[in-house]
Amino acid sequence: MTQLQARIVGEVSYREGDGVLLIIPPGPCEIEREAIDVTITWVEDGVHGATAIPRSAYDEFLANGALVMD
Repeated sequence: MTQLQARIVGEVSYREGDGVLLIIPPGPCEIEREAIDVTITWVEDGVHGATAIPRSAYDEFLANGALVMD
């Protein structure tokens, strides 16, 4: 699996289970693409975060410019 470098420059969001919508902070992140989902990892204030989102959501974030590949 290849980790790709990217930057969050707009609103990139995800849900933990059935919870509220959470926003990933702007800045650098790493992307791991699979057939049906994408894992995004980032660091905020020294704390590592990670989430898996559907591939369709990832494609939408790319298309609207909220996520930019480096």
